[in-house]
Amino acid sequence: MIRFDRIDDPRRRLLVEALTAGLISAGLPVTRALAQGVLGGRPAKLPPGKSIYSIKGTASVNGKAADLQTPVRPGDTVVTGKDSEMIFVVGGHSMIVRDSTRLAIEGERKASASPLISGLRLLTGKLLSVSRNAQMRVTTATSVIGIRGTGWYAESDPEQSYFCTCYGAAEIAASNDPGSRETVVATHHDRPLYILGKSAAGRSIRNAPFINHTDQELMLIEALVGREPPFVFPKGSYNAPRRDY
Repeated sequence: MIRFDRIDDPRRRLLVEALTAGLISAGLPVTRALAQGVLGGRPAKLPPGKSIYSIKGTASVNGKAADLQTPVRPGDTVVTGKDSEMIFVVGGHSMIVRDSTRLAIEGERKASASPLISGLRLLTGKLLSVSRNAQMRVTTATSVIGIRGTGWYAESDPEQSYFCTCYGAAEIAASNDPGSRETVVATHHDRPLYILGKSAAGRSIRNAPFINHTDQELMLIEALVGREPPFVFPKGSYNAPRRDY
């Protein structure tokens, strides 16, 4: 089984080290410090017609190698390779797809309107996503999750899933255990959960630690759709809540 508590991206460690070394206290906005110190450019709302903000390593859309000009729409499947990552936007949804991930985006393609996502199927891998005023269903290997305009992070493998409602509301159910259901309303990573593939009836959802995603990343992907997270970023040094790097 994949270890969910491993440190899977050294770049995020570098980001937190840079922030705690004084980039915030020097007066730089958080998103600018994030981009200039780690990603190499200041994040801002993507222009119309552009989907992908950055690609690290290898990524494909519908089986074809992706680059910064590749469009991503409902109906597409995104796959990332080992040690890879892709950051992109579909309509008002903004996402970071981490390494070794396969993500199917469900919904309607509309030429004259913002793309509408009805669901995301995280077949395997890791995904951080934000949206507002939008409802959709997220499916992992072991869970079905109803999203209501939420920031969230998920990891999926055949034996268990991890889900953190970073802010907003989510309704979480175990795929193979109808008696295991939880509704989480969170303001700041209040109740991360594991959803098990095999467990005693009614006991498939367990409390989990905060792992593998940061507030800075949420700020980045919110910036790509012209928004800010609903939480207040601390003015002092930042070590990532409930997570050691």
